[in-house]
Amino acid sequence: MQFFKDLNLAAFTAGFVAVLVGFTSSVAIVFQAALAFNATPAEIASWMWALGIGMGVCSVIPSLWLKKPVMVAWSTPGAAVLATAGLAGGFSMGEAVAAFMVSAALITLFGITGWFEKAMNRIPVAIASALLAGVLARFGIQAFAAAQTALPLVLLMLAIYLLGKRLLPRYAVVLTLAGAIVFTAARGQLAWSEVAFSFAMPVFTMPKFSFAAIVSMTIPLFVVTMASQNLPGVATIYAAGYGPDSADGGIPISKIITLSGLATLVLAPFGAFALNLGAITAAICMGREAHEDPAKRYTAAVSCGAIYIVIGIFGAAITGLLTAFPKELVVAIAGLALLGSIGSGLAAAVKDESHREAALITFLVTLSGVVIAGVGSAFWGVVAGALALFVQQYGQQRRESPSEAAPADTRTPSKP
Repeated sequence: MQFFKDLNLAAFTAGFVAVLVGFTSSVAIVFQAALAFNATPAEIASWMWALGIGMGVCSVIPSLWLKKPVMVAWSTPGAAVLATAGLAGGFSMGEAVAAFMVSAALITLFGITGWFEKAMNRIPVAIASALLAGVLARFGIQAFAAAQTALPLVLLMLAIYLLGKRLLPRYAVVLTLAGAIVFTAARGQLAWSEVAFSFAMPVFTMPKFSFAAIVSMTIPLFVVTMASQNLPGVATIYAAGYGPDSADGGIPISKIITLSGLATLVLAPFGAFALNLGAITAAICMGREAHEDPAKRYTAAVSCGAIYIVIGIFGAAITGLLTAFPKELVVAIAGLALLGSIGSGLAAAVKDESHREAALITFLVTLSGVVIAGVGSAFWGVVAGALALFVQQYGQQRRESPSEAAPADTRTPSKP
């Protein structure tokens, strides 16, 4: 099979790191969202089953079919919205499932019609690159901020990474992760007691449609999923060179969004609240650290998706295994693995001087993490950058308007 010929250790490690970062950074929020609807332990395990299977299938099949890294993840800000709305509104699990399904239907509609992709195509490359850099830079900052609580570990990882980039650049992240695991295991910092192997079983919940639940959960869930997840997800695809301008047409964004919406619709009764394009995990699997050859980076996405499926089957057991790693190790390996993507994003963002200030505004607003009206900083970063670019271009057009330019050729020459 061609996949196994293209797969190497670096690509598999990138897929594992993507899962490690994706799960450990937000699985607690997903648990909180489930508990907000009074979920039983069996229902929580069902949520993990549905999300794992959904993310895995939606990543593996398109990646193998297209031979491009397609990454689908759950909506972390969506889970946060649900946790808040569930506690405030006192909604039942049936009402929550109905809200998931309506949101999934809206996402599917935007995928089928291509509305979202058309809107993304109007965003300048500098703004999209700045958006990506702003989203990823937070992980870079957290990587070095972890030195406050785990200085020896972070210094060791940084040293291994730098030496690896010098001697074995293809396996720098692999060596860094391996060294970090050995170091933490030797110091007894791996929480193996949290691991208890068991199969997860799907639990079906009959949807219960209510106007209050749709207003309180569906609309916020849809907005934050599209603005805070799919938006930077598309920016990641463009920045990695898999956009519509690529020689082979790139990743069909509208079709993948449609797929994620349909998968959510089918799996919602079992706990899949929102599936969407990955951003952080996608950047890890689409970078040079995953594979030197861009045509073979799909193997990293397939590896990631396969691990997602295993997580879905074993549910809380694999979640416990992933969360056994110290949080400092997770944020440090994420930041180091994303350094290349952060640098590429920043370089593309400031390359064009006419777009530089607007791109910097996008970068800073996105990096700030500001949340306004329940919508995350990724959306507001694009809005701020677009407004800045509009003002700059409008002002430039006014200054260069022929009606205001000096009529240099109409002056009468003075007599000597």
